[in-house]
Amino acid sequence: MVQKRSMEASTVLVVEDDDLVRLCAVEMLEDAGFTIIEARHADEAWFILHERSDIGALFTDVDMPGSMCGVTLAGRVHEAWPGIRLVVTSGRRRFAQEDIPDHGLFVPKPYSADQVVDAIQHAV
Repeated sequence: MVQKRSMEASTVLVVEDDDLVRLCAVEMLEDAGFTIIEARHADEAWFILHERSDIGALFTDVDMPGSMCGVTLAGRVHEAWPGIRLVVTSGRRRFAQEDIPDHGLFVPKPYSADQVVDAIQHAV
């Protein structure tokens, strides 16, 4: 059963397989006042999403190990929980905003704290 989600993005699920990059993203978002939940890959994130009802935004890398990439994860999240804001990042690939499910946003790596915070606040 799909759980209703708040439109607030105060709790962000950060999905990144590189530990150092994930740590930096978490620190940036925590410094901006967000509550953070971490996942090392999309499969772990999918499990977390089914266990929690307080996630307001997904910030995910594209290329990760496991059964799905970050874009696939974002698409599945949009279908199951349309209230979750979507922000996708990659250092290897570039996406147009219209390529991100549900009018989510793309932030290229390397990114600044301002870019990530603004994207999460403005993702529709």
